[in-house]
Amino acid sequence: MIDPATLTLLTLAAAVACLLTERLRPDIVALLVVAALTLAGVLTPAEAFAGFSGPVVITITSIYVLAEAVHRTGAALRIGRWLETASGGGEARLVAAVMASGAALSLFMNNIAAASLLLPPAASASRRSGVSPSRVLLPLAYGTILGGMATLLTTTNLIVSGILQRQGLEGFGLLDFAPIGVPVVAAGIAWMVIAGRRALPARAPLDMMPGAAAAETDVVSTYHLSERLFRARIPAGSALIGGDLAHCRLREDFDVWVVAVERAGESVQAPLPTFTIHEGDILLLEGDRADFAARDLEPKLELMPERAWRGSDFESREIVVSECVLSPRSRLIGRSLAEARFRERTGMTVLAIWRGGRQLREGATGRKAPLAALRLQFGDALLLQGPRDRLGALSVDPDLIMLSRPAQEPAPPGRGWLALLILAGTLTAAATRPDLVSGIMLGGALAMVLSGLVTMDQAYQAVEWRTVFLVAGMLSIGVAMNHSGAAADIAALLPGLTGHAGPWALCAGFFGAALLLTQVMPGSAVSAIVAPLAIGAAADLGASPYPFAMAVALATSMALLSPAGHPVNALVMGPGGYRVREYFKAGFPLMIIVSAVILLLLPVFWSFS
Repeated sequence: MIDPATLTLLTLAAAVACLLTERLRPDIVALLVVAALTLAGVLTPAEAFAGFSGPVVITITSIYVLAEAVHRTGAALRIGRWLETASGGGEARLVAAVMASGAALSLFMNNIAAASLLLPPAASASRRSGVSPSRVLLPLAYGTILGGMATLLTTTNLIVSGILQRQGLEGFGLLDFAPIGVPVVAAGIAWMVIAGRRALPARAPLDMMPGAAAAETDVVSTYHLSERLFRARIPAGSALIGGDLAHCRLREDFDVWVVAVERAGESVQAPLPTFTIHEGDILLLEGDRADFAARDLEPKLELMPERAWRGSDFESREIVVSECVLSPRSRLIGRSLAEARFRERTGMTVLAIWRGGRQLREGATGRKAPLAALRLQFGDALLLQGPRDRLGALSVDPDLIMLSRPAQEPAPPGRGWLALLILAGTLTAAATRPDLVSGIMLGGALAMVLSGLVTMDQAYQAVEWRTVFLVAGMLSIGVAMNHSGAAADIAALLPGLTGHAGPWALCAGFFGAALLLTQVMPGSAVSAIVAPLAIGAAADLGASPYPFAMAVALATSMALLSPAGHPVNALVMGPGGYRVREYFKAGFPLMIIVSAVILLLLPVFWSFS
C-alpha cells in the first residue's frame, strides 16, 4: 500500500505536469487535486475543502468587489486625467507616471483590475503625447505586478500568509511586504525609465486611433486592411437591387462584410442592416478578394478596380473607428463574433482582430476562415467601426475595455468619494488589525453593496471565480504536503544540495526555484506548492520561516517573461501589438534587477534566526 507522502508527491507531480502542458485549465487541475487527495485518504473531506471557506478566499473575493465599486463609481477617472497631464513631459515621464499609477492601484486592488482600469487612460495619454503605446503598455503591466508585491492584498502573498497560519504560525500583516516591495517598485520604475523602455518596439495598432498624429495612414498599414478591402458594384439586373443588407446574404454567401456604400458621390459609412440596395451602388467590402472573385458573382456583383485606402475612408461625422480589447472576464472569450451576434448587440462592425502582434485572417486549424467565425481569446484587440454615439454604451460594457473615450465622456456619478472613503477605512482597519484582515475586507465589500455603490449581482460578476477555485484547490496540496510528511522529507534533503551554505543560500534557492516555475505556471499554484517546502526547510535548519515565506511570495509574483505568465501581460498584448519575444527582451533584465534587490534586502528586514 502506498504511503500518504508518496501519494501526495505523485499527485503534486501530476498537477505540475498538467499545469506545464496546459492540457487542462488551472482551476480544473486544482479541483482534481482536491478530489484525488480526498479519495486517496491523504486528507479528510474537511481538510481538503477547508480552503474554499478559508480567510484567503474570503479576502480575494472581497478585493474583487472593492475594486469593482471603485471602478463603477468613476473614482479612478481622476488617475486617468492625471496621466494625461503627465504625458506632456515626453516618453520617460509618461512611462514613470503609468508605472507609478499601476503600482499604486495594485496596492489595494487586484492586479488585473488595476491594469484594466488604467489601460484606456494610458493609451489615451500616449496618443496625446505622441508616444507609441507599445512603449507604455507593457511598463503598465509590469508596474501593476511590481506594485502588488508591496502589499498583502495580492493573491500569491495571501496564499503564503494563509499557509503560515495553517501551520500554526502568525500570518503576514498588510504592510509587512512594503519594506522590500517599495524599493522593488522604485528599482523597477527606474530601470524601465532609464533603459528598459528602449527594449520595446515603437509601434502598435493604437497609433491609428482617432486623435493620433498619423490616424489616416496607420489604420490601414497597422491592420493591413488594404489586403482585405475591395469594391464591388451593383450592376443592372442584380438580384440584390431593392433588398436590404440584412437579407442580401453577402456574409453567408461570400464571407464579406459591408464597410461602406458609395451612392451618387456620397459615402454611407457602416450602413444599417435596413439599408436598401440600389442599382449602381458601390459596396466597400472587407474580406478575401481572391476568394470573392473565384465565386459566381453574376448577376449580383461586379468587381471594381483596386485603389489605395486611407483612414478617413472609414469615418464620417456620425461614424467612428475605434479599438477595444476583451476584458479579463469577458463572455466573448471562446466565442466567435457570429455566435455572440456582436454586430447586432453592439451596433459595431469588427474590421479586424489583432492577436499576438499580427492581424488574424485564419481559423484555429490554419485554414482560411471568415472573420466572424474566429474564436476570440483574452488579449485580442478588435478594430471597430460604427456609430459615434455607441461609444458611451460600449465604454461601460463589462465584456470590453474601450481604448478610446466617447466624444463627451459622462461625468462620474458623484459617489466616487464615498467609494474611496470606504476603501480607505477598510485598508486602515486591515493595517491596524492584521489578524482580522479577511473579516475586515469582507466588511468593506459589504459596505460597498449596502451603500448601493454595487449591486450583489455586480459583485458576483466582478469576482474572478477561476482564480478563486484555483487558489482554494491548490491550498489543499500544501496541507497534504505538511500532514503527510512529504514537505519534511524534501526539506531534509535540500540543505545537502546547497552545500550547507547557510539559510540565506537555501532561501535564495527556493526563491530561484519559485521564480522559474512562475514563468510557466500560475503563481498562485507555485506559491501553494513551494511555500510549504520552504517553511519546512527553515524549520529543519532551525531558522525563522518568515524570510523563506517572504522569498517565495515575492518570487511567485514576478511573471514577467511571457504573455502567458500573468493575465495583465496578456491584457496589453493586443493593444500594444507585442510579440512573445518582446516580453522576454524587456522582462528578463527587469527580473534580474528586481531579484537582486529582493535577495539583498531580505536579510536586512527579516532575520533568519
